[in-house]
Amino acid sequence: MRQTFTVLDLLNLDLKEHNDLGLRCIAGRQGLSREIRMPDLNRPGLALSGFFDNFGYERIQIFGRGEHAYLEKLDAQGNSDTIRHLFEQGVPCAIFTHDLYPTERLIAIATDTGTPVLQTSLATSDFNSRLIRALSNVFAKTLTTHGVLVEVFGIGIFIIGDSGVGKSEAALELVHRGHRLVADDAVEIRNVSGNVLIGSGANKALGHHMEIRGLGIINITHLFGVGAIRETKQIQLVVELENWDSEKVYDRIGAEEKTTEILGVKVPYLLVPVKPGRNIPIIIETAAMNERLKKMGYFSAKEFNQSVMKWLETENARKIYMQKRQMIESLQDRLRGDDSE
Repeated sequence: MRQTFTVLDLLNLDLKEHNDLGLRCIAGRQGLSREIRMPDLNRPGLALSGFFDNFGYERIQIFGRGEHAYLEKLDAQGNSDTIRHLFEQGVPCAIFTHDLYPTERLIAIATDTGTPVLQTSLATSDFNSRLIRALSNVFAKTLTTHGVLVEVFGIGIFIIGDSGVGKSEAALELVHRGHRLVADDAVEIRNVSGNVLIGSGANKALGHHMEIRGLGIINITHLFGVGAIRETKQIQLVVELENWDSEKVYDRIGAEEKTTEILGVKVPYLLVPVKPGRNIPIIIETAAMNERLKKMGYFSAKEFNQSVMKWLETENARKIYMQKRQMIESLQDRLRGDDSE
């Protein structure tokens, strides 16, 4: 169940570089505990003019240059009724872009109603795209599950399986071979934008540690360097490890694409049996490269199947041709025998 997300949480979001919102509170600090209930935004131009039909009171209100110019016009007219009506409806907060500063009348109303007023130096379009991206992540469906998430040749692979089957050992060998660890043991998965699964470590305090039976807890960052880790990665392939069952028939061709569903999103799925002599890390590497080929439109198993079918068709055609040729030769021999008589 999603925890409450407030305006103060929005201000405290730890976003870096091109995701940074650059927000600061300039009024209405007593309302920073107000809850933000949806990831949608609203430009209150029509509301400022007095039209409140179907107005999104639960949305964050964005004030750009157009809204700011209209606020100054209302201030010059001494008209603050629509502003007060807007803020009295309990909107989560108001955000001014372009480093625009609200009128003193609006500041007074915001303070009186306890409505947080925030400010950013970003342009409206840039800020809106960043904020929507951040809120989509906050409000995304979330699942915490057991497994190991690694990046192999650019493909995010979520390794699952029963405890003790060798998930962490396989991931450790992959890191040793130059790939990157995202999370071990507990993986938090978010459904972003409805069709993208983003995985990360469920416990940020533990960082990129791994538990290896017989060895204990190891710190991947200290052992292999920062190049061996990632904070987040899209899950593009699920690999399940299971102990080899001699009575079970495993797929040997792979012509059928199998998927598994996580948070309503279907992800390519592979079942890999584990037994002595099988090099699981190399199998996972090959699976990653094969998945990249599939995304480029090349499906090895299907191409193999088509080649076999063409060969069978060619072989059948050759047999039919040879049979007809033999019949013709036999008929010709018979005709020659009749002529000689």
